[in-house]
Amino acid sequence: MRLLLVHPSALLYSEIFLRLEPLGLERVAGAAREAGHEVRVVDLQVLDLATLRDEVRSFRPEALGVSLNYLANIPEAIDLAAKVKREVPGCFVFFGGHSVSFVAEDVLEQAAGAVDAVVRGEGEPVIAPLLEAVRDGGVEGVPGIITAAGRGPAPLMMHGIDSPLPARDLMRNRRRYFIGELDPCASIEFTRGCPWDCSFCSAWTFYGRSYRKASPEAAAEDLARVREPNVFIVDDVAFIRPEHGNAIADEVERRGIRKQYYLETRSDVLLRHPEVFERWARLGLRYMFLGMEAIDAEGLDLFRKRISPDENFRALETARRLGIQVAINLIVDPAWDEERFRVVREFALSVPEIVHFTVMTPYPGTEIWHTESRRLTTRDYRLFDIQHAVVPTTLPLHRFYEELVRTQAVINRKHLGLRTAFGAARILGRNLLRGQTNFARMLWKFNQVYNPRRQFADHSMPVRYELPLPKPVDVGDRRQLYVHTRPAPQGSPPGRS
Repeated sequence: MRLLLVHPSALLYSEIFLRLEPLGLERVAGAAREAGHEVRVVDLQVLDLATLRDEVRSFRPEALGVSLNYLANIPEAIDLAAKVKREVPGCFVFFGGHSVSFVAEDVLEQAAGAVDAVVRGEGEPVIAPLLEAVRDGGVEGVPGIITAAGRGPAPLMMHGIDSPLPARDLMRNRRRYFIGELDPCASIEFTRGCPWDCSFCSAWTFYGRSYRKASPEAAAEDLARVREPNVFIVDDVAFIRPEHGNAIADEVERRGIRKQYYLETRSDVLLRHPEVFERWARLGLRYMFLGMEAIDAEGLDLFRKRISPDENFRALETARRLGIQVAINLIVDPAWDEERFRVVREFALSVPEIVHFTVMTPYPGTEIWHTESRRLTTRDYRLFDIQHAVVPTTLPLHRFYEELVRTQAVINRKHLGLRTAFGAARILGRNLLRGQTNFARMLWKFNQVYNPRRQFADHSMPVRYELPLPKPVDVGDRRQLYVHTRPAPQGSPPGRS
């Protein structure tokens, strides 16, 4: 069967700071190809709509899958589905991905026949049986599939994540993927899932608080296949199990793999196992993202981080000692006033780390989606991108955006712009000699992208598709929030989960 997989366009922050290869889509492509299907991929982060149009007309896909890990891409995806249906009337169109798993029925209704099904849960184990059912009939009985007729069996969950290998060879313009100065940059997955239960996050609800590890051999084999000099380790929390991080390091050393790495982890994990991160620093770990989220105990308790401010600050000191550059994330509460923004700016300027800001956003799949008492001020999918306020702000909305962008701009001047260009001249020169311009463009692009008038005006856009309101759920019973329950035991027949 001819399968075309599509990743939607980049979001606001992806216009500057990073543009990551769609690793999940590549793995689904790998699974489909292993099952004997002809697969092509179009990533609209790095390709234009004309390329997708030409691909549809020349390839004539029998099935089209769109990856929806982000709510903000849903309107774009529905419109794309309708266009493909008009161009190839018999094409079976389905959506899949993290965010759409939580709003599947509503998206199907909004698509008004342009989307035939939504894959709820992990895509790798379901893609082969889904395509088989598209060919032979009986799509409604495929695990994890939701159609207009209702939900099928519970979604399948892989026991391990060693396979399928991502079909990286199907990607075009790979040189356009980057994260900061790591340009170009590939992505890799060592673990999947998160055992913590932060109230603002849906990783743990999607995977049912499960946590799976790739075997060290498989992880190193995948890494050895990566051609790029830089790699982003996409794990929600890297190196929770120190023995696993060390075992992969053993394989990396044995194979003589030399890369530069960027990863995400928690402060308490870094503090418990600094020796693992020190070893990876010797292997090329250059950057670390720490989701501090708040600088005070009250904020940390609000987001249920289960960590103290002291631990966060000690983790920063540890990373400095190891020579690892840290990017901090802080969550901006729409309740902030001018004084709170001022305090946060002072903190951000007082530390050497890079500080990023995301706006507190109740997402479907998170606990605060069900418990957030403040009324949503918009249900426009496009504004659920962690850069817009979707609940009431203490400041007038235009003033909130002025303070937000002012705070982001102060940090931008600290870490980007002309001074950074001089400091990074060697890196810039090396990248430019290889034809890599992502990092260079990033240095001066901030004011083109982050603009309070633009963000305020976004709230006046005509709305065709709205996020559904949350359905009543007893959040005391965590299982009601889960997409997956537990991995299927090895050797179990399909359909058990």
